[in-house]
Amino acid sequence: MTRPDDPAAHWFPSPNFGPRRDGLQPELVVLHYTQMPSVQSALARLCSPKAQVSAHYLIGADGQIWQLVTEAMRAWHAGAGNWRGQGDINSRSIGIELDNDGDSPFAAAQMLALERLLPGVLARWNIPPEGVIAHSDMAPARKSDPGPRFDWRRLARLGLSVWPAPGGSADAPLDTSLTTLGYPPVAPALRLAAFRLRFRPSHDGPEDAMDRACADALVTLLNK
Repeated sequence: MTRPDDPAAHWFPSPNFGPRRDGLQPELVVLHYTQMPSVQSALARLCSPKAQVSAHYLIGADGQIWQLVTEAMRAWHAGAGNWRGQGDINSRSIGIELDNDGDSPFAAAQMLALERLLPGVLARWNIPPEGVIAHSDMAPARKSDPGPRFDWRRLARLGLSVWPAPGGSADAPLDTSLTTLGYPPVAPALRLAAFRLRFRPSHDGPEDAMDRACADALVTLLNK
């Protein structure tokens, strides 16, 4: 029996995986929500050969962590997408599914479990905080998870992701900033929607000065 990479995880193997391609190693962590009625239904789908989807980890609302695929292998969680000009995100990432219906707040026990899991994952693969991204970041034309209820600022305060500091330039071209950050070359409206979903989830309408300032502040953070 394979041992989980994280000692807090319960091994629950999925058949849906393969080798990472072209010698690629994880450089990203992609966060998802399951958008399913229960963690049991999510486990069943992530382990079903017919579904052909999986993730490395699934975290229940109660904080239980299951590992479905070893980190060294390529889980099938990201699908088509791009980040920083690179495709095959499955070969470049660790996928973490969160038991959430897409509309509800993320449970406190679940967030604590994620905060315990992430440091080990990042350390094992030397992934920086900016490498923890949303599924919607790398596939803005298709995906919206983990959605507007996920607390990215909380992760950033712990050094487990990034958040824009005040002081970015409102004159910096948004399209240039989003490309530098890693967003794929899709329609500008989709890029803006994906960026706002993560960093300004209560905002809509045309691009504004705060969008430009926030994106520029993130570029500055990444360039330090």
